[in-house]
Amino acid sequence: MGDERKLGELLEAWFGPEELRRDEPMSRHTTFEVGGPADFFVTPSDAKGVAHAVEAAISTGVPWRVMGQGSNLLVADAGVRGLVLCIGERLSHIEVDGTRIRAGAGATNEAVAEVACDAGLAGYEFASGIPGSIGGAAIMNAGAYDGEFKDVATSVRCLVPGQGVREVSAEEAAWGYRHSMMSDLGYIVLEVTLELQEDDPAAIRARIDDLTARRESKQPLEMASAGSTFKRPVGHYAGKLIEEAGMRGHAVGRAQVSEKHCGFVINTGGATSVEVLQVIHDVQEAVHERSGVMLEPEVRMWGFD
Repeated sequence: MGDERKLGELLEAWFGPEELRRDEPMSRHTTFEVGGPADFFVTPSDAKGVAHAVEAAISTGVPWRVMGQGSNLLVADAGVRGLVLCIGERLSHIEVDGTRIRAGAGATNEAVAEVACDAGLAGYEFASGIPGSIGGAAIMNAGAYDGEFKDVATSVRCLVPGQGVREVSAEEAAWGYRHSMMSDLGYIVLEVTLELQEDDPAAIRARIDDLTARRESKQPLEMASAGSTFKRPVGHYAGKLIEEAGMRGHAVGRAQVSEKHCGFVINTGGATSVEVLQVIHDVQEAVHERSGVMLEPEVRMWGFD
């Protein structure tokens, strides 16, 4: 496990109590609202803090992980060992420069879409309702309603562990479906630059409102979840396959396949991560048995190994 005592000393020497917490329940930081404690939970306020936390973990041999808003994350009930580095609201600046927007990785997709709308810049409306941070959108090439992050991003500034900060161009980022070079190589996104198009703010607002209404009518936004639980299989829709397999409403304890949208596994209140994981496995088995398609979770899972 490495030298956790030494890691604690290094972190305490750099971070104050508002930035560093021990044995922090991850249920407070995930939209699934489940998950046990992280040994060390750090929320840096700048790139130097991010680098220091990573260097401290590496030098002491303690495992470390990075998260944003926790909107695509299922954490085990026993928690996660080592350091969890949260790129959140302390790194959430948003700046408009002509038709470009520069946003800290901790800024939410909703906040970036709102700033763009107010500035009369179109192109990020598709992400207005995607839960999570723009850093997570960059890592996973988030997409919805025929829009993808790669359509508007020009570059991302990243911390390369052990090497320092570097600018990654859109070409280098190699964005694909829920994939990027940064996710492959473990780069930590610090800032994103978007290139948008001038448009009437009222027209942009109308598109955002339309997408919001469509989401609210079709998705269980009132329930705790991590959004779409499964990746879209080639040639199919996950929700349709799940419904055809008879799994609408399937529940294990307090975890359930949403009756409103079968592509969502939800926490109806007080679910454990074991229950959520069992629902995911049950869905995979039922869909595979009926259609031969093995659904791949889009949700990242921590602590189950």
